[in-house]
Amino acid sequence: MGLSNINIPLLLLSLLMFGVLGNAQLSSDFYSESCPNVTIIARRLIQRASRSDVRLTAKVMRLHFHDCFVNGCDGSVLLDAAPVDGVEGEKEAFQNAGSLDGFEVIDDIKTALENVCPGVVSCADILAIAAEISVSLAGGPSWDVLLGRRDGRTANRGDAVAALPLGPDSMEILTSKFSVHNLDTTDLVALSGAHTFGRVQCGVIANRLHNFTGNNGQSDPSIEPKFLRTLRRKCPQGRSLTARVNLDPTSPDSFDNDYFKNLQNNRGVIESDQILFSSKGAPTMSLVNRFAKSQRKFYKAFAKSMIKMGNVRVLTGNDGEIRRDCRRVN
Repeated sequence: MGLSNINIPLLLLSLLMFGVLGNAQLSSDFYSESCPNVTIIARRLIQRASRSDVRLTAKVMRLHFHDCFVNGCDGSVLLDAAPVDGVEGEKEAFQNAGSLDGFEVIDDIKTALENVCPGVVSCADILAIAAEISVSLAGGPSWDVLLGRRDGRTANRGDAVAALPLGPDSMEILTSKFSVHNLDTTDLVALSGAHTFGRVQCGVIANRLHNFTGNNGQSDPSIEPKFLRTLRRKCPQGRSLTARVNLDPTSPDSFDNDYFKNLQNNRGVIESDQILFSSKGAPTMSLVNRFAKSQRKFYKAFAKSMIKMGNVRVLTGNDGEIRRDCRRVN
């Protein structure tokens, strides 16, 4: 299908002209001489890993998002907790613990790159490259990934808890968590569209299904009744909170615009997804309608928002380091 590989011509130039990209040291050809095969190597390893794990592409995309939203795109989400080095693992934050995954393929990419161009490619850049590859492999858009980030030397669990979106977040809280990174309402809706693939643990939606606003047995009235019965069947009250349900029941492993059509039909799985359409009068409603109507417009907005998000508080030049191992500082 022609939409599955949209490239965004002149997008980087236009973003630079309008001042969206805060650091001109990032460039799409940053490794053209020092490690020219970086993308080829990463794509080969992600393709291989995804053959045995259909969820891998969604996992890798989520890693990049959870990295950038906590003190910038610095690879801190990959660090294991190491108190002796002053590193609090973000992996143990509430929003990540037991659910964030895909670290092994990032390790494999890093190992392969260290073999051919040691000490050159940062873990933060690997996440950015891997996210674009993952979206593209799942049928979504392609874009020119800006590169040149360096890796941070710290990670903070408390910052992760505060910065990452939560299922019950109100529209006001959700908007503020994006705006602090200079991401606007269009970015919020477009990036939320990444929930068109992947799974979510029942624990994230348990209260929405069985204990909404603290009323035992009550569910979120915005959920379409038939869909509510399906979700309650998959996530019964008092049962496993780690069982998973598809974020997009229509096409769970494909990157498309079905997510927005689901919201229009009150079939959003997570409360903070459905709120984008169920908040009457909110500017997010028209964006949901626009992206549900046109996959092409969604893809273009998503690519633009990914480039913006990928530039959040990046380390460049002599700041940070190039980790030898993505799980620990040098």
